[in-house]
Amino acid sequence: MKVNHSARRDMLTFNMIGYSVVIIFTIVCLIPFLLTLSGSFTEESSLFQDGYRLIPKSVSLDAYALIFKSPKVIFGAYGVTISLVVLGTALGLFLTTMTSFVLHRKDFRYRNKFAFYFFFTTLFSGGIVPWYIIMINLGMKNNYLALLLPNLLSVFNIIIMRTFFTAIPESIGESAKIDGAGDFTIYRKLYLPMSVPALATIGLFLAITYWNDWYPAMLFISKDELIPLQYQLYKVFNDMQFAQQVASQTGISVGNMPSETFKMAMTMVTIGPIIVLYPFLQKYFIKGMTVGAVKG
Repeated sequence: MKVNHSARRDMLTFNMIGYSVVIIFTIVCLIPFLLTLSGSFTEESSLFQDGYRLIPKSVSLDAYALIFKSPKVIFGAYGVTISLVVLGTALGLFLTTMTSFVLHRKDFRYRNKFAFYFFFTTLFSGGIVPWYIIMINLGMKNNYLALLLPNLLSVFNIIIMRTFFTAIPESIGESAKIDGAGDFTIYRKLYLPMSVPALATIGLFLAITYWNDWYPAMLFISKDELIPLQYQLYKVFNDMQFAQQVASQTGISVGNMPSETFKMAMTMVTIGPIIVLYPFLQKYFIKGMTVGAVKG
């Protein structure tokens, strides 16, 4: 009885400490988000006078009005980014799983050589100048593929996926082969259905990468119809800062531009869809990362 009572007390103490840590960590993460959300709806002058508050003292939609001043441009940028996320995630998952499936097979003769080739690129890279020259010579200037191709295949994702495939018993593939299944059938009908947590994890990584990426657009894209959301907002912010700088030097009035609240509103516009998507993938994401951590 004493042992059970002691174990119950230890479990209660452990749970109290664990829940306390999680609650504190949640508050630390949640407060900056709420301050950003509140700041995006605060009047610029009130933000400077009263500081950041959880409930705005003076509500204003000026920052969002500035962002959506040209709705055709913003929604066009949304369209480019969403198409990149959908297409890039689907193609990236296909290439990552196919590569990982081949690299985890022990009967693949050149498995170690190909694995070394992939992992070597994580230690050294050619640099941005050779990459830029190659992309230009391949005709990627103002080309949609310049936004799609750079993030399709990541060695980090391959490592996670290969680790997950390695955890699947080889006897499953061997028994399917005895029944006459080919390698692609084994990959498509056996390995992929059993790898949903890892697929969700890699899919989320790819989707966030494509959603947040703006660097290739800055280097290769000048056509307005091909500019993704992140780079479009970056351009709007730079234009606004340039106008304020010119106005301060020349004395010409450019009106009240909500520069600080614009940053907050820009953050909310860019992270909103990812926040909506994450709860649906959370359980698969945690499971996939746990398996990768244990086996890796």
